[in-house]
Amino acid sequence: MTPSKEVDELRSKRAQLEEESRQLDDKEKNLEERVQILEEKLAIRGLEDHNQSKVDAIKSLEAKMNELEQKLQGSLFPLSKEVQPEPEPEYEKETFTSTEESPKEEAAETAPQEPVAEEEPADEYVEVTPIEDVQIPQFEEEQEARKQHDKKKRKFF
Repeated sequence: MTPSKEVDELRSKRAQLEEESRQLDDKEKNLEERVQILEEKLAIRGLEDHNQSKVDAIKSLEAKMNELEQKLQGSLFPLSKEVQPEPEPEYEKETFTSTEESPKEEAAETAPQEPVAEEEPADEYVEVTPIEDVQIPQFEEEQEARKQHDKKKRKFF
């Protein structure tokens, strides 16, 4: 081989390798961009899932809040109306002689001998008592304290 022909072949090979290098660089850039796109899509999907779970949590809290408000309103309406005692149903009054046992005594004998705690009806009203001896600093005292604080700042400068 002649030196000029060999130089031409080497230059041709060099050009071919440079072209291949450019193609590989382009392919690498494309792949990096696609990776970034996929990462962004994943980040977006993660945020969408997170936002959807927050929306679901908010909806469930709103539903619970509405339910509680309805219960509260439902319990307020009977309180606001005058509460009239219901008339007790009249049962046939039987007279018992001393030899007969009353139905209460019969029930007491058949029931187990456990102490029964009487349940007290829950109060439907809440009593709020004001807190006494709460001292709120006066506006003038605050201004005086600020002035003295500002004077102290000025002394150091």
